[in-house]
Amino acid sequence: MKRFPRLFLLLALFWQGLTAPCAPPRPLAIAAAADLQFAMVEMKAAFLQARPDIEVTVTYGSSGNFYAQLANKAPFDLFLSADLSYPKKLVEAGLADAATEFRYSRGHLVLWVPRDSPIPVEELGMKALLHPAARRVAMANPRFAPYGRAAEAALVTYGLQDTVKPRLVFGENISQTAQFVQTGAADIGIIALSLAKAPAMAATGRLWAVPESAHPPLDQGGVIPNHAEHRVEALAFRDFMRSAKGVEILRRFGFVVDGR
Repeated sequence: MKRFPRLFLLLALFWQGLTAPCAPPRPLAIAAAADLQFAMVEMKAAFLQARPDIEVTVTYGSSGNFYAQLANKAPFDLFLSADLSYPKKLVEAGLADAATEFRYSRGHLVLWVPRDSPIPVEELGMKALLHPAARRVAMANPRFAPYGRAAEAALVTYGLQDTVKPRLVFGENISQTAQFVQTGAADIGIIALSLAKAPAMAATGRLWAVPESAHPPLDQGGVIPNHAEHRVEALAFRDFMRSAKGVEILRRFGFVVDGR
């Protein structure tokens, strides 16, 4: 008979374990370059499968704006920049840990037009910007966006900057730039390959890849700010991006990782 109280105690502890509230997921706030917008949807989903204990929030924008915000200790735990120089500047200023700095890819520029555009971009290459139908040319603002600076450099390389300048329409970041040409606010755009390869744009447009030699390399990387409140979670996401699964996702969206 003395076994019954012990049995009841074990059952009570078991039931308590079943009904105890689960610990809430730990938050992780990421500031990500706009060219990651579509790749990060898959990246986040795959990460959460492996780490359901972490709640990930991603904010997209221009890397230059994020750098300025993080210099003023904006509440982000991980910075993913389209230009590795911004994470390096945070490290040099003593605002981020050099041990957490990493390169995750190299970005690429393309000229993109809607599928029904009269501009034969595949045949003309950069000269497509001179086509009569290219009345408005979208590119990211070089003051804030690394892709904008790369596009500006490509125009200089091809001697087109003076001719094209009056027709330029600037997006605050590369994602807004892509939206301009996708929605008809511009006739042709100089955008990121990663956005052009997103299903919606790949199905509705045509592109020409701008040679890498036409502009400085778009080396992209990240860092964890010193003021990050969730450093462990940020390190976990960083490591996932560098894993075989993370690299596979990045490559699928046109990012070059480790030279491939």
